[in-house]
Amino acid sequence: MALHVVTGAGSGIGADLADRLEARGDRVIRLTRAVVDLADAEAVRRWAAVLDEPRLDSLCHVAGTVELGRVADLDLAAWQRQLDVNLTAPAVLTAALLPALRRAAGTVVFVNSSAGLVANADWAGYAASKFGLRALADALRAEEAEHDVRVTTVFPSRTATPMQEKVHEQEGRTYDASRWIRPGTVTDAILHVLDLPADATIPEIVVRPR
Repeated sequence: MALHVVTGAGSGIGADLADRLEARGDRVIRLTRAVVDLADAEAVRRWAAVLDEPRLDSLCHVAGTVELGRVADLDLAAWQRQLDVNLTAPAVLTAALLPALRRAAGTVVFVNSSAGLVANADWAGYAASKFGLRALADALRAEEAEHDVRVTTVFPSRTATPMQEKVHEQEGRTYDASRWIRPGTVTDAILHVLDLPADATIPEIVVRPR
């Protein structure tokens, strides 16, 4: 039975992914806000240190936070929380769980964003954290190839999740979920990565609405 750690498993893509994995008989450790605050790197490290699992088939970083604002206006707390949750927590958690991932020749999936490819006005803090997350994934991929750990970054555009609803509130726009990618569509891409035969790897996937 495969074992997966999924962050952000309380809602949106993370919850859908965890549900789908469990439905097919896999074990899932759901990392939610109720379990640990990803903005607290030391708490993340402590949580990982007591996770008594010798083998881990995948670590899926789905959690994220966003605070829109111009560079001139975004306060320090908003900058710091986006960097902590979107970049530092994945780095700390991955480092702690690498031994278990190596034993299973597992897969690390970073659910990034289209903002990790192009930064627009008002998105500086979030985009900076996501550009950094792409760099983390690229470096990890190069470092862990010798251990047969595969690393994939998924770049979804706007997806119909609670985070997207929050973004619309910050933008002052009416939220219409039907306009955006379904969480299950992104989950499909992640499952394709996780189920890929051992003779191949998928470094990056970009998912856009039609």
